[in-house]
Amino acid sequence: MKDINNYISTNKDRFINELIDLLKIPSISADKAYAKDVLEAAKAVKKSLDDAGCENTEICETKGYPVVYGDKIIDPNLPTVLVYGHYDVQPPDPMNLWDSPPFEPVIKETELHPDGAIFARGACDDKGQFFMHVKAVEYMIQNDTLPCNVKFMIEGEEEVGSDSLEDFLKENSEKLKNDIILISDTGMIGNDTPSITTGLRGLSYVEVEVTGANRDLHSGIYGGAAPNPINVLSKMIAQLHDENNHITIPGFYDKVEIISDEERAEMAKAPFDLEAYKKSLDIDDVHGEKGYTTPERFGIRPTLDVNGIWGGYMGEGAKTVIASKAYAKISMRLVPDQDWHEITDLFTKHFKSLAPKSVKVKVTPHHGGQAYVTPIESDGYQAASKAMETTFGKTPVPQRTGGSIPIVALFENVFDSKTILLGFGLDSDAIHSPNEHFGVWNFLKGIETIPYFYKYYTEMKA
Repeated sequence: MKDINNYISTNKDRFINELIDLLKIPSISADKAYAKDVLEAAKAVKKSLDDAGCENTEICETKGYPVVYGDKIIDPNLPTVLVYGHYDVQPPDPMNLWDSPPFEPVIKETELHPDGAIFARGACDDKGQFFMHVKAVEYMIQNDTLPCNVKFMIEGEEEVGSDSLEDFLKENSEKLKNDIILISDTGMIGNDTPSITTGLRGLSYVEVEVTGANRDLHSGIYGGAAPNPINVLSKMIAQLHDENNHITIPGFYDKVEIISDEERAEMAKAPFDLEAYKKSLDIDDVHGEKGYTTPERFGIRPTLDVNGIWGGYMGEGAKTVIASKAYAKISMRLVPDQDWHEITDLFTKHFKSLAPKSVKVKVTPHHGGQAYVTPIESDGYQAASKAMETTFGKTPVPQRTGGSIPIVALFENVFDSKTILLGFGLDSDAIHSPNEHFGVWNFLKGIETIPYFYKYYTEMKA
């Protein structure tokens, strides 16, 4: 592996330009208007695997968007690493908050990225991060240093819940058979503080609809007499938390994993600067469940947040109407032992109970997934830790994060394989937000680090 840095230095510009070409494709899986672009991205991913030296590459059809597969099997008796990523991206809205067009990548220096960062939708989540793996495997194949087998599975529906993936995994379980799964769809604490994600929260995502009258009403003639769905919805949402920001859904906390004081004390050793956190968000104070620190609130506690709310007239000027309908999208991040199906049912029952008789309420579940924890004693975690220590010069911190990757728990159920979450992004990289970006240094550091994971994992399994 001694020549990995030379390889990166020689091919740096090519790596970045290839990633930029991929980022130019608006592969927005949530919007059917971009269906052709999503399929174009799948083709581009397959080409990248071909160019890297992978074999048996194919675009595998599913009931939704396709999965891109490729492998390099050097010896069936050696361990097999399955790399997972996704080529679909979040919608870029609101467009007016982007400093540059979301699908016209630009490289700009920032305070945290003095070597420059690539600004584009999907730069960090997840095109830039899975592309690190493609380039790392390219290096190992080209230099004959791949120590074990590798398989790639890059999907196109992660941002809309991976609805097609369970069937695909079960139908292709033999093809995808592996010893460990490697994912870079997470982040780390900082460029000077490497970390490995050991826990992901689960997710329940729903849409609610509150209906009043059978049409929009004149707010002067009907105001004060007919129900106003927007007012009602606002009051219902306000009742989902109490004065301590504790979620009020009956039974919501019944199965929440209890973290011991000792483990909380260990988690508290991870570097966290509250003032810097507030400054980065331009807020005067943090907000959350009473009795927990900010890292605990986003790492080990469940949450409920409104992700969007709308209804009535939102055009320019005034229109004095009482809307017939009001809507909201709500996500609940869950912790180990909470079942997302059960939580969805509890939410639905409770939310409907909050409504007055003057309105009708509809709750539509969208998608969800279970929480996941990776044991730090496993060979996979130890190999990842040693790889980061080799390239960063310090031992990474194990960290639970607030994000969700619903398919991770599914992987363990289907393959009985552990997942290693080896991310190189930063929380400040604005994933899912305007001006998403990914540091050039982080991108290249991932390419440098990943081959060491293969090396150390293969040695530990020998």
